Amino acid sequence: MEDDSQAKPHLETQPESLSATDTERPASDTAAGGLDDQDDGPEATDAASKAAGAASGRTSRAVGWRRIALVALAVVLLAAGVAFLYEAHQTRSTPSAENHALTDTEATNRVAGDVDNALARMFSYTPNGTDATEKSARSVLTGRAARQYGELFDRVRSDLAEQKVSLTTVAVRTGVVELHDGTAKLLVFLDQTSRRDAKETYAAAQLSVTARFENDRWRIADIQTR
Repeated sequence: MEDDSQAKPHLETQPESLSATDTERPASDTAAGGLDDQDDGPEATDAASKAAGAASGRTSRAVGWRRIALVALAVVLLAAGVAFLYEAHQTRSTPSAENHALTDTEATNRVAGDVDNALARMFSYTPNGTDATEKSARSVLTGRAARQYGELFDRVRSDLAEQKVSLTTVAVRTGVVELHDGTAKLLVFLDQTSRRDAKETYAAAQLSVTARFENDRWRIADIQTR
């Protein structure tokens, strides 16, 4: 009988042992949960690091593009400066820098006056004065212009006498474009008045003239209409 009574308490303590085991499980679950929470820490850190790296990359790229833009702008400005200096050097070293029309007022006025007078002689005539007009024109012409005028006047001489046309030409504005040693280029605006049977007709003309200094006077070497 004593043996049976001693075995009963032993059997009753087993549920307590099982119960203790059962109560320990939530703790293990909680520990597992704690490990899960601890695992989230490194992942969050990695994500933050990646975001920071991406932001840093964008900033680096932006700085890089700004540097490239500044370098390109500097190159453009440098090229523009070199081109400006080159053109300035060309202006000083080319014959245009020796253009006396910009510096010699006396010579400029003389060539303009001689050419104005020559054009008036060439393109002013009367029906009975064609011979005098041709002779006067030859004294102020040279080279190609003299040949052209002679050929033209030969063709219109008879028509001028038959039609009884008079022509008066006046240079209203003359600009000396270039003036070098012995050669000048001018732009001349003319007003012309023709008379026939008491009727007058007005016209304007614009000529490019090349003149040469020969025998102490400026003579017209070439004429082109504009």
